[in-house]
Amino acid sequence: QVKDLLELLPEHDLPEDLKSKHCKRCVVVGSGGILHGSELGHLLNQFDIVIRLNDAPVQGYMDHVGNKTTIRMTYPEGAPLSEHEYPPASLFVAVLFKRVDFNWLQAMVKNETL
Repeated sequence: QVKDLLELLPEHDLPEDLKSKHCKRCVVVGSGGILHGSELGHLLNQFDIVIRLNDAPVQGYMDHVGNKTTIRMTYPEGAPLSEHEYPPASLFVAVLFKRVDFNWLQAMVKNETL
């Protein structure tokens, strides 16, 4: 099933713009809410690579969590529901480990109902 899914995907490697980045300063922003009220958004936006986990919202919290997203990593059930949480210049990484996760990916790629 994994081999068949990989054949459906448009690319198997990192996008060129991400491969060419020299990751000097990276930050991982989780979804636990610890940044709420911190007003660290401006500082977080200054990192070369900003990796966001799960469906942690950005809209409405930019003062605290920033708005830059280079990579969004999540399990399928934690994928953001709003299209606004998928910036066009960012990379979405689905972390798949259960059979249902692979079924989810197939449904997404083929635009099917799961």
